Amino acid sequence: MKDIWSLPKYTVTATLQCAGNRRTAMSKTRKVKGVGWDVAAIGNAVWGGAKLTDVLELIGVPKLTSVTPLGGKHIEFVSIDKCKEEHGGPYKASIPLSQATNPVADVLLAYEMNGEPLNRDHGYPLRVIVPGVIGARSVKWLDSINIIAEECQGFFMQKDYKMFPPSVDWENINWSTRNPQMDFPVQSAICSLEDINFVKHEKITIKGYAVSGGGRGIERVDVSIDGGKTWVEASRYQKPGIPYNAGDSCSDKWAWVFFQAEAEVPQSAEIVAKAVDIAANVQPENVEVIWNLRGILNTSWHRVHVRIGHSNM
Repeated sequence: MKDIWSLPKYTVTATLQCAGNRRTAMSKTRKVKGVGWDVAAIGNAVWGGAKLTDVLELIGVPKLTSVTPLGGKHIEFVSIDKCKEEHGGPYKASIPLSQATNPVADVLLAYEMNGEPLNRDHGYPLRVIVPGVIGARSVKWLDSINIIAEECQGFFMQKDYKMFPPSVDWENINWSTRNPQMDFPVQSAICSLEDINFVKHEKITIKGYAVSGGGRGIERVDVSIDGGKTWVEASRYQKPGIPYNAGDSCSDKWAWVFFQAEAEVPQSAEIVAKAVDIAANVQPENVEVIWNLRGILNTSWHRVHVRIGHSNM
């Protein structure tokens, strides 16, 4: 830890999102296996620590390296945390060496969160932050780092967090046919209203978050009050009062973006949000086309139903 503390300290504002965020909505189509997350298996923080590139340079691995002289192509992170899926062994995950040694990727060995030392739940004393990638790869309670020839063979790399088509079920699944999920797709969710929500007035404010993996900024967020027949573009910001521009160097490319729109709703309305990132990736309209047996990466349009009046509950 003293060696890591002695390296230059960087801060990276980054959103971590569980691959199972919004799994509950996917399970309404067909049953899936996993924790029933709604829209809040996600969070954003300012992480402080040493860049992994600097740590690797201490042991002779230069920046922008794809393969070491001995054939290392991946960086494996091993946790102190033990889990039943590893038969009592440690939780572990890996990323490509080319990503780990790229300073622009901003991979951190973090010892601070929001300006304070990591607390126990968030990985004290040291954790990995891999921005733009599903949270499962940002290993907490870091014990060791290995340079390996093949990607990590741990359970959560090889037999979980992989994206399968709707035709695959637990009877015909072959885990080896898919790569481990890394970047998360473009995502958005309405947070100011729940489904079903009773409101007192016709004019409402619609607020939420949008985020995309791989450092891709949010080009726009569209909001509809008629189930997707017509749309308006929401305003976007990361800091209150400062308009967001995905291409601006002042924007945090790894962090979520907030959106807001005002609307007058009829007696009953289906409010929808969908985001588009700078690569023109857009959320799919229906969850059925992206259903998968583990219920990961539900990035379909987020829908909430609103009624004018008072709840009888």
